Amino acid sequence: MRVPPGVSAADFSAAVKEFEAAIGKEWVFTSDEDIDTYRDAYSPVWHDEEEPIPSGAVAPDGVEQIQAILKIANRYKIPLWTVSTGKNLGYGGAAPLLSGSMVLDLKRMNRVLEVNDKNHYALVEPGVSYFDLYRYIHERNLRVWIDPPDPGWGSPVGNSLERGGGRTPMREHFAAVCGMEVVLANGEVVRTGMGALPGSKTWQQFKYGFGPYLDGMFSQSNLGVVTKMGIWLLPEPEAYLSGTVMVPKHDDLIPMIEIFANLVASGTVQATTQVTSPLAYVPADPELTALRASGSTKGLEEYGAKKNIAYWSVPLPFYGPAKVIAAQWEWVKEKFSVIQGVRFEEGPSYRFPLSPEEVAKIADPVPFGIPSLQMFGVIGRNATGHLGFSPIIPMTGEAVLESQQVFEKVYRDLGSPGGAAASFPVFWYFGRAFVNIYLFPIVRDVEKNRQTRAVYRRLIRDCAERGWGEYRTHTTFMGDIAATYSYNNHALLRLHETIKDALDPNGILSPGKNGVWPKSMRKAKA
Repeated sequence: MRVPPGVSAADFSAAVKEFEAAIGKEWVFTSDEDIDTYRDAYSPVWHDEEEPIPSGAVAPDGVEQIQAILKIANRYKIPLWTVSTGKNLGYGGAAPLLSGSMVLDLKRMNRVLEVNDKNHYALVEPGVSYFDLYRYIHERNLRVWIDPPDPGWGSPVGNSLERGGGRTPMREHFAAVCGMEVVLANGEVVRTGMGALPGSKTWQQFKYGFGPYLDGMFSQSNLGVVTKMGIWLLPEPEAYLSGTVMVPKHDDLIPMIEIFANLVASGTVQATTQVTSPLAYVPADPELTALRASGSTKGLEEYGAKKNIAYWSVPLPFYGPAKVIAAQWEWVKEKFSVIQGVRFEEGPSYRFPLSPEEVAKIADPVPFGIPSLQMFGVIGRNATGHLGFSPIIPMTGEAVLESQQVFEKVYRDLGSPGGAAASFPVFWYFGRAFVNIYLFPIVRDVEKNRQTRAVYRRLIRDCAERGWGEYRTHTTFMGDIAATYSYNNHALLRLHETIKDALDPNGILSPGKNGVWPKSMRKAKA
């Protein structure tokens, strides 16, 4: 039997027996076979000495059982790593950061407590998946949409707490959170926002309640266990319309992004999109292959003109009343028409609700609030999994071009050919900035994964030097990322640690998550 760090075998055995008495023996897992299911399938430290392996897992079915688990963990100083469904592949899965932690697995807490299609919200437990919530809504013919990420098998609670994103106008998931129930490390249950008012009728309708707003404190944190969450949903729109803006020259990116940023800030464009170079993705003939490798932007412009291929493009989705979104698309075309040579291409359009036959014909259903697992197809045959690197960059053409140069070097360092065509799309999910999402391949080869980790860590430093920070990362690199947020001698981290020490003095909740360690481990992990 594996034992948590700093805990004797006798104390751990005693704790396991108490866990079994509290929640049922069948929901306490300590066998090697069970533990393997909680290892990270996409681990960049696979079978390396660094790979964190849990000592076991506990799966409560409600708040009272969580309170019992926390009481036992505090008594024996057992570290617990909390997961909702444990499907966070590419960012650590269900595996803890601290090897030997027990996984606090909330998958049994899988109740959809309410969906309101008049005020457009849901109240769910952490074990509810996007598929579960979609089915609940669909089976009851409720006219609201969820906003699933890619892939959609994870939890709305978990994904929102990790500040994930989707594809509809509700794309920024933590921004759609309205009210939480949280169990603190000492077992006390807190409801945030209007939920602190007994008998509140607006817990999922007004975020802030009265006094300091604390919901963000439980996002990407190890300060409590979220057991209920309110999530705003999208009223089913009348229609969907899409169109693509295409510009012919390399330097057209600058005005194209400037116009796009204005459309985002004004609320004309509201749903996720990406900026790409079609020249990087069309099937290559010998001429295009040579031009890509040459670094000649002029040559690529001439090739694009000859083949009617844009240098840059941005697809724009619109949701809402049919007349309104048609007018929005016309307005968008008028704004972009100041760029010489710009072209526009009409995309698919739909009226809702869609019939099952219409849904079946849609290759990618995620932009229509339908969860999917198609994203796993991007992994490729030569990799077991992927590792996401996701820095936030300014919404400017200059920043996009600079990011292409940075990722181009990474691409070459990993043994892939590069070129002048921008191969790395930038996405708009959050606020008024772009996010690069670069997927490192993960393989079952210890040495190759070590090389990948070295490149990843260098990329963290390179991006930080340019003023770009990651918004989310794999558990392996949480300390590296936290260290880059170092203003005023790491004042933010020190504030996090102060709060951690106050709320979790024994340091039992998710030690090390996003760089925040309990006081007892801080010096050793520095």
